[in-house]
Amino acid sequence: MEFEDKLAALASKVQDQKDAIQTEEATKNAFVMPFIATILGYDVFNPLEVEPEFTADVGTKRHEKVDYAILRDGEVQMLIECKKSSGNLKIEHASQLFRYFSVTNARIAVLTNGQVYNFYTDLDVPNRMDDRPFLVLDLLDIDPTLIPELKKLSKEIFDIDSVINAAEELKYVGSLKRAVSAEFKEPSEQFVRLLTSQVYDGRFTQDVRQQFTSLVSKALRQFITEQVNDRLKTALGASYTAPAPSGDEAPSAAVESEPVVEEDLNRDTEIETTLEELEGFQIVKAIACAEVKPHRVVHRDAKSYFAILLDDNNRKPIARLWFNNKKQKYIGLLDADKNETRVPIDSLEDIYLHIDAIRETVRRYLDA
Repeated sequence: MEFEDKLAALASKVQDQKDAIQTEEATKNAFVMPFIATILGYDVFNPLEVEPEFTADVGTKRHEKVDYAILRDGEVQMLIECKKSSGNLKIEHASQLFRYFSVTNARIAVLTNGQVYNFYTDLDVPNRMDDRPFLVLDLLDIDPTLIPELKKLSKEIFDIDSVINAAEELKYVGSLKRAVSAEFKEPSEQFVRLLTSQVYDGRFTQDVRQQFTSLVSKALRQFITEQVNDRLKTALGASYTAPAPSGDEAPSAAVESEPVVEEDLNRDTEIETTLEELEGFQIVKAIACAEVKPHRVVHRDAKSYFAILLDDNNRKPIARLWFNNKKQKYIGLLDADKNETRVPIDSLEDIYLHIDAIRETVRRYLDA
């Protein structure tokens, strides 16, 4: 398997099992050891490569242990500390990593709950672990730009010097991207004040703040939509105007082979169609329009998924968008027997990777 495929497989396992994992030991066995073995490529049963319960007495601290030490040529290269998958990671969880980092040759320390992996080094003070990670890998929301750097820590490649050289830029670019993402989801007062000052000359009163908080959120959503539409035009090589959502679509009847959705549809008052689902629909519709007229491609929302249908017929599903999970999104693709395969996607742009499959599904209905 390719490196990216191994990551996707482990991500799928984490998605399926994380709710059932309740202890730190179970997190290690189910998620962290497979990460060390399949992603990083080290033999977890070879003590010359992976030493569990690694001990290095530090000052008055005796017999404390770090969960795993990764060794190469007898030297510790990475330290890994694990917490249970149901808990959030905090720097306070890394006390052993801080102490052990300074008394070993390790240049990389990892704090993980099996889903999120925070990678640290010593950019701020030599031989002292930084307070902030230079790389944050979330298996349920993988940033593809981080994959080449993660590969450099694998046994096959292992290029620690290259990782350290890139760490400072990774640290700040990653932090900035997370900050921008947070502002897009829920603009802070400082961000609203900054943008308001660019377009409004009056005093920034409480009423103005409330008004512009709503306007900034709306402007950000429209900006994202316009960016998606621009990419559509470029990718499809034709003029394209995104259809305005009517907002009055009825909840779908269950699409074949998904009995769970029938239960969902009985609770239609809980269904909420999101902007992201509508943007995904626009992409799939534009792709399908190479085969059929635009008006024939419609959408219906259900509790579990967002269905895209031909001719408003629930027996002719073109694709399904599984966007309710905030950590990992999927596009459901249908084969000739209408069996669905859910493919993880990291962004709406990844839908473009499935142009052929979407158009082939439409052609099957036209040929039937």
